[in-house]
Amino acid sequence: MADVNRGNRPLSPHLQVYRLPIPAVTSILTRITGHALVAGIVLLVWWLVAAVSSPGAFAAADWVLRSWLGFLVMTASAWALWFHALSGVRHLFYDNGLGLEIENAKRASWGIIIGSVVLTILSLIIFFVS
Repeated sequence: MADVNRGNRPLSPHLQVYRLPIPAVTSILTRITGHALVAGIVLLVWWLVAAVSSPGAFAAADWVLRSWLGFLVMTASAWALWFHALSGVRHLFYDNGLGLEIENAKRASWGIIIGSVVLTILSLIIFFVS
């Protein structure tokens, strides 16, 4: 039998209505950074292969790597590497049953976010000073 009341039923809210908890956000970002690290690795491998290929190939790869886009990709890759590494450390604690309480998970997630930004800035400072 046809549902005559079909237009009057409430619709379920979609994802934009819900606010994801910070541990869920960092979990999603961990997966994204794992995949995003490939961009930095590809750029770095291209630069290294060009270095052993020819002076012309190296000049082209070096120009790209030293451009603002190359700097942006490598900086984002450094942040992704720190974020992913810190998330991996958190996951080691999770595997041992530590930090699984909601408040501890929130603190660990904020620690990963803040720690990855601080470590990326320190990496850039060390890179530019040396």
